[in-house]
Amino acid sequence: MHDLTLWGAGTVRQLRPHWMLEEFGLDYTFHSVHPRTGQTKTPEFLRLNPRHKVPLLRHGDLLLTESAAIIEYIAEAFDAPETFHVPRDPVGRAKVAEWSYFVMSELDAHSLYVMRRHGDLKHLYGEAPAAVVAARDYFLENLEAMAPQIGVDQPYLLGDKLTTADILLATCLDWAKLYEIPLAPTICAYHERTTSRPAYKAALIRAFAEPS
Repeated sequence: MHDLTLWGAGTVRQLRPHWMLEEFGLDYTFHSVHPRTGQTKTPEFLRLNPRHKVPLLRHGDLLLTESAAIIEYIAEAFDAPETFHVPRDPVGRAKVAEWSYFVMSELDAHSLYVMRRHGDLKHLYGEAPAAVVAARDYFLENLEAMAPQIGVDQPYLLGDKLTTADILLATCLDWAKLYEIPLAPTICAYHERTTSRPAYKAALIRAFAEPS
C-alpha cells in the first residue's frame, strides 16, 4: 500500500483524482463522500478539512484538496507509467500548466460551474437564466477556438501520451456532454479516445459509487 486515502465521489471533479490514481496503478483507501450531502460537515470530516470540500487526498501526513492540485501532486510524487507523460523540463511543465489553467478557469469555473450553480443547484444559489445562457455560449466559444488544436496531429493535448491536462479537459467534456453541449467532431473523437482508457473506466465505477 502507498498510504493514500481519497475522499470524494459523485461528480466529475471527484472523478479526476480517482482517474489519476488508477493511471498510476496506486493502491488507495477510498471513502465515498459526496458533496452537499452533509457528509463533508460531520465533525470527523471537518477535522480533516475545515473547508468541508471534496475531493480530499491524504498521503502520509499531507492533506490536499482541489482536484487539479491533487492530480498534479500525484504526477510529481510517484513514478509515472510508460503510458503517462510528466514533463521534467521548464517548457514541458509550462505547456501542461497552460492547458490546465485554461481548462480550470475558462471551462470548469467560468462556464460549466456557472451552469451547474444556477441550473442543477438553483435551489441553493438561485435562478439566473441569463447567466446560464451566457456561460453556455462562452463554453462553446472556447470549444470552437480549441477544436483545431485537439486530436488533429496527435492523440492527446501534448503528444502521444496522456497528461494531467488531459484528465482535466476530458472530465470537463464529460460534464459538457451531460449538459448536452454540442462538441466538434475532433473533440468528440478526443473525448472518446481519452475515456476509453481502462483507468478511466475503473475510476468511473469508484467515483460514482453510492455514498457509504
